[in-house]
Amino acid sequence: MTEYRERLSPAPWVFVATAIVIPASLLVLAPVSLIAGALTAVILYGAIVLALVATAPVIEVSDGVLTAGNASIPLRFTGDPTGYEDDDEAFAERGPRLDARAWMLLRGWIHPVVKIPITDPEDPVPYWLVSTRRPKELVAAISGSQRPSGV
Repeated sequence: MTEYRERLSPAPWVFVATAIVIPASLLVLAPVSLIAGALTAVILYGAIVLALVATAPVIEVSDGVLTAGNASIPLRFTGDPTGYEDDDEAFAERGPRLDARAWMLLRGWIHPVVKIPITDPEDPVPYWLVSTRRPKELVAAISGSQRPSGV
């Protein structure tokens, strides 16, 4: 059963910012052929949008396993997660307080993060740091899934 699922899709401003490829393509190719420039602009922008959407990672808590992007870990090897919604606190976790050994799934357009301690003694990673738009819900899903069944 899936307790939490979130796709870290790009923010709308990312799509607007990448639209710069349209006038750039026209500017470069218009002297050769306006049709070629317009066609190239549409194809390039379409490819960028498709790549941004297709490569957006998913965070999921399901059946006692946390999956973030292409990594997963059984929740029995995780400690109590902490969510950071405040921009200053989230920035500090992504920057000055960051442990270089941490595993990270960060997206620049998503400011809140959740810090998930790793309790497996054989794992060299001290914690996961994951971007999320809904830190309270992710923390609740991880914490709720760590409880043994029937409690």
